Amino acid sequence: MSEIVPTLLQVAVLVAALALTVPPLGRLLAHAYTSPRHLAVERVTYRVLRVDPDADQHWRTYAMSVLGFSLVGVLVLFAFGRLQQHLPLSLGFAALPPDGAWNTAVSFVTNTNWQWYSGEAALGHLMQMSGLTVQNFLSAGVGMAVAAAFARGLARRGGAGRVGNFWADLVRTVLRVLLPIALVAAVLLVATGVVQNLAGPHLVDTLTGGHQAITGGPVASQEAIKELGTNGGGFYNANSAHPFENPTPLSNLFEIFLILLVPFAMAWAFGLIVGDRRQGVAVLTVMGLLLAVSVALLTWAEMAGPGTAPQLAQGALEGKEQRFGTAGSALFAAATTGTSTGAVNTMHDSLTAPGGGVALFNMMLGEIAPGGVGSGLYGMLVLAVVTVFLCGLMVGRTPEYLGKKIGQREIVLVAAYVLTTPVLVLVGSAVALTASDGLAGLQESGPHGLTEAVYAVTSASNNNGSAFGGLTSGTPFWNTLLGLCMLLGRFLPMVVVLALAGRFATQPRLPAGAGTLPTHRPLFVVLLAGVALVVVGLTYVPVLALGPIVESLS
Repeated sequence: MSEIVPTLLQVAVLVAALALTVPPLGRLLAHAYTSPRHLAVERVTYRVLRVDPDADQHWRTYAMSVLGFSLVGVLVLFAFGRLQQHLPLSLGFAALPPDGAWNTAVSFVTNTNWQWYSGEAALGHLMQMSGLTVQNFLSAGVGMAVAAAFARGLARRGGAGRVGNFWADLVRTVLRVLLPIALVAAVLLVATGVVQNLAGPHLVDTLTGGHQAITGGPVASQEAIKELGTNGGGFYNANSAHPFENPTPLSNLFEIFLILLVPFAMAWAFGLIVGDRRQGVAVLTVMGLLLAVSVALLTWAEMAGPGTAPQLAQGALEGKEQRFGTAGSALFAAATTGTSTGAVNTMHDSLTAPGGGVALFNMMLGEIAPGGVGSGLYGMLVLAVVTVFLCGLMVGRTPEYLGKKIGQREIVLVAAYVLTTPVLVLVGSAVALTASDGLAGLQESGPHGLTEAVYAVTSASNNNGSAFGGLTSGTPFWNTLLGLCMLLGRFLPMVVVLALAGRFATQPRLPAGAGTLPTHRPLFVVLLAGVALVVVGLTYVPVLALGPIVESLS
């Protein structure tokens, strides 16, 4: 009970900070995606890339630009991993194995940042800075660009399926939004005690008389965009539980703020892009409600953990940093799984069974509360289309969303989006649990072992990146399986979203009629939240029942 007041104060400060910053950032994002003017530095970038930023791309061209750019990123990062020993500032580290380099390259290009390795013991400074940190900016920019294209498709009043220019969207996202905010955030993180240097390993004497090499590095600069871009990959193996990455309760709260800032601001920007701010507020409200429920359940699960020791300690303290406390750890866990971040300040494998179940369910929800940068918005908008479609069926009227009719082709694309990730999660989990190489990585048996495997595949397929530490994933089997899940889980939904944007862009925008469902009122907010929960519940209840639910009951 001693943590209740600090917990409420922490949440209040976080909500106030987001309320002050989300609207102006939303306006900045909307301006970046709608302004016809190019900054001087942007024009130079376009000349270097040899692209025409004013060419309005068909959705297929936009999708090919996304896939081609991302493929180049995978190849470059794979080369970084395989040639690391020849690079400057390698700190003497060897090259990554082929399967490990593949997994790492796919992981960071897909905004997942799944890490099978210990960063401080496997990667040199140049790869951390020029490889991983650069991809943290670019992968976040790609997701935000796709969300902008989807909003643009809904806003347009008929055309030839053109949804904007990928190169302009990407460059503006990085130069106007991510870089400036990350620069300020890195300075503030340094002020709170986060490390930023190019130091090599420093040998120190331990309390037991042994020796340990402590590695410094460009931590704050990577930490800032890691959280801001909902990337999640840590400079150190302990991620945001490491005191060099997250030293104080203040830095912890600031990192949670960075995780949530852009996803909520994207919803605000959406309302401005489509010309009705109330639409963005409605989407943002659903995101906020789902996140609030997640925070409340996870905090309750960890502070009221079963067993004598947790009750005497007033919380399940195993695997948590005492400088953050149980509530600070639960808030971070809810934020990082409610988005596609995957950063951790506590070991999720040591969460209570219901607490781990909430974190797992957050990812299964599609990470829409508030989701990743870009992916959270377009994921929620697809569910909004599902909601108006179901409501249209109830009243016998052709459904429409923001004046765009939802016909057979649109709902087929929506179904493809909704089913992609569940298929990857369930099929991937089945492969992992039936293959001997997959079972060899599990350190636990029974319901918890099942949850470890399902959590890993769910994290990869939803591009989250967090993990249960009991899984030994750095093997050719797991690196290959999870790499495929990350790749398909990222780009198949993106292509479907762009195809749907193209379909909407070709339609005229119909005026609202007497039978039109208002999509900015409290009733729609409740319906959308309900559809999100029901769609996930019907899909994942069996596997949740066999894992965290059985473990909770036992």
